[in-house]
Amino acid sequence: MKADVAVIGTGVMGSNLARNLARQSGHRVAVYDRDVERAQKLAADFPEAEFIVASDPADLAGKLAEPRVAILMVNAGRATDSAIGDLAEAFASGDIIVDGGNSHFRDTIDRGARLEGTGIEFAGVGISGGEVGALLGPSLMVGGSPAAWQRLRPLLEPIAAKAGDEACVDHIGTDGAGHFVKMVHNGIEYADMQLISEAFTLLRDGLGMTPPEIAEVFADWNTGELESYLVEITADVLAHVDEATGRPFVDIVADAAKAKGTGAWTAQVGLDLGVPVPTIAEAVFSRSLSSAVDLRAEGLSLAGPRPGAESPSLSPDDRATRIVEIGKALLLGKVMAYVQGFHEIVVGARENDWDIDLGALAGIWRAGCIIRARLLDRIVEAFDTPTPPENLLAAGFVRKIAETCQESLRSTVVRAIGHGIAVPGLASTLSYFDGLRTEAGSAALIQAQRDRFGSHTYARTDRPGVFHTRWSGDRSEVEV
Repeated sequence: MKADVAVIGTGVMGSNLARNLARQSGHRVAVYDRDVERAQKLAADFPEAEFIVASDPADLAGKLAEPRVAILMVNAGRATDSAIGDLAEAFASGDIIVDGGNSHFRDTIDRGARLEGTGIEFAGVGISGGEVGALLGPSLMVGGSPAAWQRLRPLLEPIAAKAGDEACVDHIGTDGAGHFVKMVHNGIEYADMQLISEAFTLLRDGLGMTPPEIAEVFADWNTGELESYLVEITADVLAHVDEATGRPFVDIVADAAKAKGTGAWTAQVGLDLGVPVPTIAEAVFSRSLSSAVDLRAEGLSLAGPRPGAESPSLSPDDRATRIVEIGKALLLGKVMAYVQGFHEIVVGARENDWDIDLGALAGIWRAGCIIRARLLDRIVEAFDTPTPPENLLAAGFVRKIAETCQESLRSTVVRAIGHGIAVPGLASTLSYFDGLRTEAGSAALIQAQRDRFGSHTYARTDRPGVFHTRWSGDRSEVEV
């Protein structure tokens, strides 16, 4: 009996996805790894999956029913290119190669183009949910041709997470669209994690609360509008006690956050597209700063207020008020991170000629993925209308949250700055928010400076056209 689908790469993600496919889809699964013993061990450890183990790409091709489908779960970059090259030699026209790794969307576009002459279909699928999601149900963002999607749909719908009765999988668009929105998903995730960590720091260093006390705050927040997977696990982490020392677990973890690159990609692509994503970018920079050990060591002696608890001077009622304010600041920060991410998706879709349904995209993020949250239900509702908004900022619920939370964000940031508590995510969110609502800011002077030193021209507010002032001459104005 031949397999219906193959999973290539039997690390944690690949192994769990293969097990999910074998359990949920009703299809026979082949597995292949360059480390053949690792693939054989997977089959031995989970005999109920009835995996078919292949010894090399040619053997894998022979063990798959035609037309073949293979899902790559290998490291992004050279490993993916190598695996695609191996499969291209063994596969035939009509077969499909799926990249389920965290590849850059531009690499996905290039890889599809290289395979065009072979007749082999290529699809880039963004997979979110981590190792647990891969096993129990991830959110799946499919990029590729409509024909490839119709072939993949019966395989992917059964293994995807479920939001109610709806499978969290959809066709996002052609070529790199799936990996593009997965990249932005991860950028929003970076921002969300940074904002949550800043809320924790404000509660700890600003109000003198202990990790167990803060865990209770996050657990309470998770019953309201802030309900989300990341808030839920934050409460769990903060309540955890280190077995070796008896101290709160968060206090024994080194203050240096690592990154795999997708957050940086989101910021870089935002720059390329001319889309402001400051909260996401600050989240990336904050991780970089956390790992700048020598620089931070030198910075310890710099002048300025030292973060410290002001709790002795606060009454219980005042402390409760501050906690509510921080929660509202966090809520508006999270919403603005979504606004930034969805703006990048809109502009990226236009740039790459993708027809991305924003409501459907929000729908498949409601379960399985890392940024799943109650807010996504609101986003789905906002776009599920006969005349959906052109951007998320125009959604009624966003404007309502902004109206009710902006004062809390403002006072929280001002108080943090005054006490020397770094809140780059919240502060950049506030600047972004104020920039959005400013009719005329600093850009007019910047453009005038550009024309003064580089003849870069400018537009006028009183009439159409593009102009330049002859600064080194008689300072007369000419229309360009």
